[in-house]
Amino acid sequence: MRGKWWVLGLIALAIAGDYYAWDSIAPVADLLRRQRGFSQAQIGLLNAVYALPNIPLCLVGGVLIDRIGAARASLICAVFCFAGAVLTAVGQPYGVMVAGRLFFGIGEETLFISLLAGVAQWFSAGGAALAMSLFFSMARVGSYAADISPRWAAGVYAGGWRPPLVLAAALTGVSLVAALAYLWIDRRRAALPAPAVAGHGRFDWRDLARFDRSFWYILWLNVLFASVFFPFRSTFAIVFFQDAKKLSLSAAGLVNSWVFFAAIFATPVFGLLADRFGRRAMLLTVGAGLMPLTFAILGLTQWSLWVTTVLMGVAFSVIPAVIWPSTAMLVQPVRLGTAFGLINVLQSLGMGAMNLAAGALNDRFHAGPDHPSGYGPMLWMFFVVSFLGFLAVAALWRRESGPEGHGLNTPGALLTGEHQPPRT
Repeated sequence: MRGKWWVLGLIALAIAGDYYAWDSIAPVADLLRRQRGFSQAQIGLLNAVYALPNIPLCLVGGVLIDRIGAARASLICAVFCFAGAVLTAVGQPYGVMVAGRLFFGIGEETLFISLLAGVAQWFSAGGAALAMSLFFSMARVGSYAADISPRWAAGVYAGGWRPPLVLAAALTGVSLVAALAYLWIDRRRAALPAPAVAGHGRFDWRDLARFDRSFWYILWLNVLFASVFFPFRSTFAIVFFQDAKKLSLSAAGLVNSWVFFAAIFATPVFGLLADRFGRRAMLLTVGAGLMPLTFAILGLTQWSLWVTTVLMGVAFSVIPAVIWPSTAMLVQPVRLGTAFGLINVLQSLGMGAMNLAAGALNDRFHAGPDHPSGYGPMLWMFFVVSFLGFLAVAALWRRESGPEGHGLNTPGALLTGEHQPPRT
């Protein structure tokens, strides 16, 4: 159906604009520090507070989608994102900026789940794996554009800290328009199949006890990976490259952006490879192993930053492409909404805690242009947490290679209901 590709385009536009806004703090971190006197902890809080509302909301996000539909839920969430981005751009006093990031967070994670549900809904008859990969690729486009914005929007940054945040707010406005068009098309469709990520319409605590051990392994990889990747790359990487590696803002943003630039093209490739050849647990293990290696190289060597950029880019291409559809293979459809909600809750907790911890460590050890070694404790914290994620997925690979496996090592479709039920 030609219409589903139009819907995918609108969904992709909506997520790209909001991911740009999510990543808009890192490029202005140095401006906020110099022009407004923000501490590292205050900068970290701007992304940590984003995660706070998702602790309870991700549990009910799936229920909201089931009750009012993915398209309507997407529009509501896009409104919250736009309002939050506007408040962030207003930005004075500091509490207004924090409130803006809080409002943005209220909408963003549930928007992600809603749009992902919409993709599964419209592509339930086939092509869901490719569509999901393209969805993630467009999210990376938004993040990549934010990272290199000091280059293509140099005139905006010349105006100080506020104009770049106004630009981010404008792009969330574009996302809001895309979400509205998506709802209009969705309503014109005569009948919608149930979304692939829908659950049973309510949260049941007893469902947690029914999850298989393999699910818990993949959950901890998901949580620990996100808790390291996003706080570093989206909050502290650019200012770290400026202070410790002596790059300009533009050069630091370019290096950081290539993590997402690579993922734009590589994520669909790894998704198709997983569908065709299986070996999903192996792919996840390799991807997870690159993360602690990245932080060890950053902390212990003077190697080119492009080495760690490539390593992190591969990890960020493999893991998102494989981990979400693999999760669907480990959970019965009736409990998939609960599973996704639980993962997002713990991710929000992890990202919030790690943003706060990294900012506090940088302040405690006086990290900055005059003391670049002060970033060492932050890097070692990220190393330890990412290594724990590697251990979790290594355990998953071992379990899935044995008789208790769920088919992660076999080729085949992931979102058509053909996956094996978990052994509970």
